[in-house]
Amino acid sequence: MRTRSKKALAPLATLLAAGAIAVGSGATFSSTTGNTISAATSGTLTQANSKDGKAVFSLENLKPGDVLNGSLKLTNTGSLPANFSLTEVSSTNGFDGENLKLVIKNTTKNTTVYTGTFGGLADGTKNTLGQWAVGEANDYTFTVTLDQAAPNTQQGKAATAVYSWDAVQLDGTTTNQ
Repeated sequence: MRTRSKKALAPLATLLAAGAIAVGSGATFSSTTGNTISAATSGTLTQANSKDGKAVFSLENLKPGDVLNGSLKLTNTGSLPANFSLTEVSSTNGFDGENLKLVIKNTTKNTTVYTGTFGGLADGTKNTLGQWAVGEANDYTFTVTLDQAAPNTQQGKAATAVYSWDAVQLDGTTTNQ
C-alpha cells in the first residue's frame, strides 16, 4: 500500500509544482521610459566699457570757443539682451548760465541722448538708451563747449560729472517645451 500511495502522491506533487511555477511566472505587461538630465541655467548681464574706471573727457585751460570731445564704446558682453541706461551720478557746474554746454550722442545709431547745460541731466536719474542684443556695441561721444561769448567772469571756473552705465534684464518670459 505504501508503494501505491507514493505512486499516487508523485503525480499530485508534480501537478502542484507545475501550478506554482505557472502562478509564480504570471504573465504581466510592463513598460518603462526615462529622460536624460533636465537642466536650467541662468544667463548673465555684463558689459564692457572702453573707459571703465576712467574719465570720458578731461581738459584744463578751456577758453571761449573751445570744444572738447570724449568718447567711449559700450558693449553688451552678457548672454542676455538687456535694457541699457546712462545715469549722471553727480555733477557740479561753476560756470554761469549756459556758458558750458554738453551734448551726448550715440554715434553708432546717430541719436542724441542729451543736449543742454553741462550738469543739466538730473543727477541719479536713469536715461534710457534702449534694448541691446547680446554682443551689441554702441559708441558714445560727449561734446563739451565753452561758449564763444563767455565773459571774463567765467575765468577759473570748473565743472565735473560722474557717469554710470546700467544694464537691466528684460521682463521674464514663460517657455513651454
